[in-house]
Formats: sequence, C-alpha cells, structure tokens
Amino acid sequence: MFVDSVKIHVKAGDGGNGGSFFLHEKYVAMGGPSGGNGGRGGSIIFVGDEGLSTLLDFRYTRIIKAERGQNGMDKNMFGKAGKDVYVKVPIGTTILDANTNVVIGDVTKHAQEVVVAEGGRGGKGNAAFATSRNPAPEYAEKGVPGVERDLQLELKVLADVGLVGFPSVGKSTLISVVSQAKPKIASYHFTTLHPNLGVVGVGDGRSFVIADLPGLIEGASMGAGLGIKFLKHIERTRVIVHVIDMSGMEGRNPVEDYQKIRNELLQYDENLGSRPEIVVANKMDLPSSNENLSKFIAKTGIQDVVPISAYTKTNLKQLVYKIANTLDEVKKLKPLEENLQEVVEYNFIPKKPDFEIYRSDDGYYHVVGEGVKKIFERTNFENEASVRFFAKKLRDMGVDKKLKELGVKNNDTVYIFDYIFEFID
Repeated sequence: MFVDSVKIHVKAGDGGNGGSFFLHEKYVAMGGPSGGNGGRGGSIIFVGDEGLSTLLDFRYTRIIKAERGQNGMDKNMFGKAGKDVYVKVPIGTTILDANTNVVIGDVTKHAQEVVVAEGGRGGKGNAAFATSRNPAPEYAEKGVPGVERDLQLELKVLADVGLVGFPSVGKSTLISVVSQAKPKIASYHFTTLHPNLGVVGVGDGRSFVIADLPGLIEGASMGAGLGIKFLKHIERTRVIVHVIDMSGMEGRNPVEDYQKIRNELLQYDENLGSRPEIVVANKMDLPSSNENLSKFIAKTGIQDVVPISAYTKTNLKQLVYKIANTLDEVKKLKPLEENLQEVVEYNFIPKKPDFEIYRSDDGYYHVVGEGVKKIFERTNFENEASVRFFAKKLRDMGVDKKLKELGVKNNDTVYIFDYIFEFID
C-alpha cells in the first residue's frame, strides 16, 4: 500500500528534576548542598532513508514518545539524559505542524536528520543555587516539559522526471519498458493509484529516476478525480514529460488534452509553467496518429514532439537520450536543492512581555505570559522553599508591583495558570 499523507502525535521527553540533597560534612552549613541537575529529555528525530518509499508504517504507529531525563541525584551527580528516538522516513517527506501548518522540516537527502520535537532541559539541583548569601538552598528546579505536537507528514516523490497526462495514454506502459518498474497496466482509467518509480539506464553510463504519476483529468487542481492528492508529486521533478495519446482513441482530441493538462499544472502551481517539458506523442503505431501529430504541431507550434510507441517500443532510445540531455542542462543551471529551499522572510516581531495581568468578571486576577510560564513549570510546589523562590522570582519580575497598581488587596485570589494563590503583601 502506498501512503503519502498521515497525521501523527509526538511527545519529546521531559527534563529530569533537579535534586535537593545535602552532604554531611564538618564545618559546612547544613552539610552543604549536593543535589545534581536533572538529565535532558530525549528528542524525537526524523532521519531520511532512501530505502523507504511510503509512510505506511505511521498508519500503525500514530503516537511516538521519547524517554524523560533522569532526576538529579545526591553528591552532585547529574541525571542521565533520556534516549533520543530516531524515526526513519522516506526521502521527500515534508513535516508540518498540523495545527499551524508551519513547515518544520523537509527531508531531501539520505541520513538527513530533522529534530521534530526537542527534549526538555533538565532542572537545576540545589547545588547550582548556592551563593555566598545563601550557602544552603533547599530548593531545586523541575525539569522543562518536552515539546509535544501534532504533525502532518506529506510525502512528495523525489524523481528527476515526472510523467504526466490523461489516464490511459500509456504512461505505465512507457515506464515499464524503459525501466524495471512493474506498474499495474489496464485499459480502464485510473489504473495507476499511486506513483511508480523506475531507474532508467541511458546506455552511455548516465541514469535517472522517472516517476509515473497518476493520470490527471480536467479539474484535478480543484480536487476532481485523484485531484491534488497526486499533483503535489510533480513539484519536485526536474523535467516534465507530457505523454499524449496521439491516436485520438475514445474520441479524444490530442490538442485539447495537452492544453487541459497544462492548465491544471498551472492552476496548481504557476511555477510549473517554466519547468522544462518534453512532449511525447504515444501510440504512433495506430493508423490515425501520424495525421493527428501533424495537426497537433500546427495548432500548438511545438516542433520538437517526440513520436513513440510504448507498445511496440519504437523510438524509445531517442526519447531516453533526449530526457537525459535535458536533465544535464537543467542540473547545470539550477540544482534540485535550490527548488526545495523554503523562502524565509524575516520580519521584526516585537518581543512579548514576560507577563500580563487581567481581571476576570468574577473579580479574580489572572497572571499569564511566557516568562511566568517558564518559572512556573520549573517550580516544585510541594516544596516550601521552591514556592518561596518562585514568589521571589515573581517579585523580581515586577508581578507584585503590577498587581498592586491594578488594586489587588491582601487575601485576594490570584490565578497563575492552574494554581490558585492568595496575595499577601
């Protein structure tokens, strides 16, 4: 089964909590702090694998989790880092955040690694907070949670050449005779339900990868037929080979067929209009093909049409050499990697404040913000010393001052994320 689109959930490992321990040493206050830092949580890393051609494995593994870091230990021993999880994906996989549609990474090479979910940093142990003014801190940080997100994986076939054209024009037959690909071939429309890849040897030492892309129909760019489900695979081909049934069988008009497919490609992505194209007139072994080819050249103005018969294997060598020569020219002018780079536009984004405070209709004060969240996540609220340290951090940040300006009074309720506090001046 060929699977080229799947949604999964990933959860990187949380960082280990910092330890809160004390040594028993003579002349050292309270024995001296000796809690080590927590270990880093494991990350989830996708790795390109040229041996894979489908996302089928993800149909059965929808949730991927990494190991959390070990907690910090006594005698200043740091916790062990959680193991990273390496997941193999086919080359040509685009990784998007399913909720924001932002591209996280694009796997275009074998063994290329993309970190899709980063493990959380380990919390600092109490030894890390020791100062001359506070030589024996009783508090330690909790580990930072690992990144958790929904991912949309999209596989776009990486091939040098893409065969396009209406259903039943002979694309599957063509790829089967010029390569070792074994596509399903039949006389009915949409025989090809997923891209077939084949390696073509030119005969002079050169070779290229060719993809038989599923047949398009008018309206495909709007979702008709197999629609955009397979149009996306054309994006990454260097050269488009447009196969036309020049026999006019089934009452089809070769000129109209060519124009309709070209229009669908441009509707999907206007950049495809400038992609090198080789027009192939197939089924030239049938009686009406020569006459139709003359009309096609006269109406379209395309002079270098390559006439072939995939069925009788006529003129295939000329076609293969023409494709190879066109690829050589394209590679010199613009490597494929340039087409795959994302266009990044850097705009100035004002830094958000560390905290914001608002009062709800029920009269309660709510403190939110990324700065407060970072401190909140690292605080162990079961440890009194940690809570006092948390309160000091908020005062240093200016939260107390801002609450007073908004009219907070002693014993008023203040919400900080999921916790309820009483304000005490």
